Amino acid sequence: MNRFRVLFPLAGLLVGLTAGWVLFPALLYRTEEQPLQFSHAVHTDTGGMACADCHSFDADGRFVGIPTTAQCASCHADVMGETENEKRFVEEYVKTNREVPWKVYARQPDNAYFPHAAHVTRGGIACERCHGPHGTMNTLRPYQVNRITGYSRDIWGSSIGRVGMEPWEGMKMDDCVRCHRETERARACLDCHK
Repeated sequence: MNRFRVLFPLAGLLVGLTAGWVLFPALLYRTEEQPLQFSHAVHTDTGGMACADCHSFDADGRFVGIPTTAQCASCHADVMGETENEKRFVEEYVKTNREVPWKVYARQPDNAYFPHAAHVTRGGIACERCHGPHGTMNTLRPYQVNRITGYSRDIWGSSIGRVGMEPWEGMKMDDCVRCHRETERARACLDCHK
């Protein structure tokens, strides 16, 4: 009888933890495909381009983000390769001067401000440190969006507990704080939270 008094609560705890760590995240996020597939590898390896060639900063140091169709049209006024995605991109977006409605993996919450220029230019941090091997990929991975907040799963990463994750998977505030402590660059809260 005493054995059951111990086993039932432990079984309940296990069921609750499984639901919280496995089932809840599966229900919380939905997967959406990007409007087109895009090969960063073709642009970086074959084309010899760097991240900053397409993802640049404004004069005030603010990150511009995804390049506009006009920027892409400087090379892609006509189809250069043989992929269906490039043909579709040129026909549907470049020739009609429409922007691709890309889903942004790294959009920060509205209360956070991340100064890319300060980290990349002054801090000398390589894009790969936070974004991983994104620039060498041949396809875009599916975009996962939180059904409640509307933010990308990349904000937290694939595991809220960060179990088995690479350093660039997820963009939690703890990651920023840890890096600032390691590099002795402690800052005030209002530097990033406006």
